Amino acid sequence: MFTKTPRKPLGLLAVAASLTLVATACAESDRDSAGGDDRPFVFAATGDITALDPFLASDGETFRYSRQVFDTLLEHESGGTEIVGGLAEEWEQSEDGTVWTFKLHDGVKFHDGDDLDAEAVCANFDRWHNLSGGYQSSNNSYYWQKIFGGFAENEDDSLPESRYVSCEAQDELTAVIEVTEYSSLYPGGFSLAAFGIMSPTTLENIADAEISGDEGNFTLPEYTQVAGTVAGTGPFTVEDWDQDQSEITLKRFDDYWGDPAGFETMLLRTIPDENARRQALEAGDIHGYDLVAPADVGPLQEAGFEVPTRGVFNVLYLAYQQDDEALADLEVREALSHAVNRQRIVDTILPEGGEVASQFHPDTLDGWSPDVREIEYDPELAREKLADAGYEDLEVEFCYPTEVTRPYMPAPKDIFDVITEDLQEAGVTVNASSYEWAEYINQTDSGNCPLYLLGWTGDYNDAYNFIGTWFSTPNSAWGLDEPELFDLMAEVSTNPDEEERIAGYQELNEMVMDVLPGLPISSSPPSIVFSSEVQPPNVSPLTQEMFAEASWK
Repeated sequence: MFTKTPRKPLGLLAVAASLTLVATACAESDRDSAGGDDRPFVFAATGDITALDPFLASDGETFRYSRQVFDTLLEHESGGTEIVGGLAEEWEQSEDGTVWTFKLHDGVKFHDGDDLDAEAVCANFDRWHNLSGGYQSSNNSYYWQKIFGGFAENEDDSLPESRYVSCEAQDELTAVIEVTEYSSLYPGGFSLAAFGIMSPTTLENIADAEISGDEGNFTLPEYTQVAGTVAGTGPFTVEDWDQDQSEITLKRFDDYWGDPAGFETMLLRTIPDENARRQALEAGDIHGYDLVAPADVGPLQEAGFEVPTRGVFNVLYLAYQQDDEALADLEVREALSHAVNRQRIVDTILPEGGEVASQFHPDTLDGWSPDVREIEYDPELAREKLADAGYEDLEVEFCYPTEVTRPYMPAPKDIFDVITEDLQEAGVTVNASSYEWAEYINQTDSGNCPLYLLGWTGDYNDAYNFIGTWFSTPNSAWGLDEPELFDLMAEVSTNPDEEERIAGYQELNEMVMDVLPGLPISSSPPSIVFSSEVQPPNVSPLTQEMFAEASWK
């Protein structure tokens, strides 16, 4: 039985956009005085994109760009978390979950004029599977390794076995992808922006491109940095990427297979500082930005800006790196957890609607357990546990990121300050270390930060996308060695029985909180803001907005 999503319909936003364009065309003088529908829409991002090829990325800002340029086989409903068709109008999985059949939309064109067909889809998947050299570093193929495992020929023993078997073009518009076993990674994995489909001509042109350098110091191929080198099927094409000005220019693709984009030109401009983003919006230099500071939501609304709030689909946590001698002691981890007043963080820093997290994924996901052990704020108990463990004079390095805001972490320094104050009250000496975002991720991933703040916004609606991301295998970010936990994670995630799988995730959440690799702090609804001139797109709890839905009012 095929799951079917019809060709992208002309939704209410698109109708509004179309009516606006018609009215505008009929009132030329009014259009000229107002700036016209050909004005560039300028949206401020919180950070730079890393590459024009989304396969090489793992960050939200690159994916914000790539979702406008590349389509995936599946995607999420506009403004929601339900999986719907993307390039595939119908799809089905075999009874054992190992064979996925995708029937593609007919008449889809790539930006360079190539036609979309099943062979083009398979060429992309086969390219990813056969990558070698620097591409096999998790820094450069993070999502491939998370979803499809290793490669056709793994060049490092630490790489996982490949879950990908093959892709075959059954006919012109039917691609059949085989994986090794049932997994709850699918179908969500087919919706990830990292797997945006490129044109056959693009693949031919980049076939010999190599990544140079060593782990932690890679240089990406030239094609990933120069506009005009990659072609997708999305509603926008890449016209220019000015890295000196931290700005990428996208142009409406008139042959797009879905509803045409409401803006002729869209600029993504990086403005890392949240105050500078607000000031640029108020000055009219930009027309929207993401991750509005909670304190700015009310004033912006009062000033006439549109400030929609996303649903809660994230978690912020304090991580305990267990390669540190003190943090390897469960009683020390428990002590630090009791020392942190999470409710104060929710009440004073997070946006309205934020809540204390009891486990490592939000309660909006199946698999959330009401039976995890509670960690209450109790600084006196924290001091007692530290003394019992022989660490009453504990001194620990605590890392936090600078020049960044994340959906789960709107004010990193403020959150760091509150937790530091709490730890000091429990008798802990805190040594602060701060890093800009890119270096921060390198430091935390490498296990160089004993305590650090981080979080996750879900890619798709499955518990494994949260707890499986962190706790399915040993990794240096946590220094966690729990074979029983890893084995159960593998067993649960490959169980095709949905009821049993959900019960298994509940058990896993309880086990994780017993092990206490870190302290879940909060889940919160991040806000996004637009000028009063803009009809916004549907906002996504997954932060996967499609700006083609937006238009000038």
